[in-house]
Amino acid sequence: MTVIVLTNCPPGLRGFLTRWLLEISAGVFIGSPSARIRHILWDEVKQYTGQGRALLAHTTNNEQGFTFQTHDHAWHPIDHEGVTLIRRPSSRSAAPGSTSATTPAQGWSSASKRRRFGRS
Repeated sequence: MTVIVLTNCPPGLRGFLTRWLLEISAGVFIGSPSARIRHILWDEVKQYTGQGRALLAHTTNNEQGFTFQTHDHAWHPIDHEGVTLIRRPSSRSAAPGSTSATTPAQGWSSASKRRRFGRS
């Protein structure tokens, strides 16, 4: 099984992929082409994405049962002890000047207030 996800790509590229894969949603293509055809399709996608980005996921014989590749994407696959994981950019590097939504402000809990004022 092969899945290709396109974002902000030319319509001609989407038309090209429909020759080999089924478009189940806008920019999401699935199918079962051979490895040779999959490689050719991915080369075409990388060449003609323009300002867009692309993801390729396909089945393979490894621990996870699949592998994936990215093209012009902020998220990058990394190998961690034989398992492929996706590395996302931190929120600070993704949006300069923004504060992280996961970091709570100091003193936001009742326990913090009790500690600050010496109450138990």
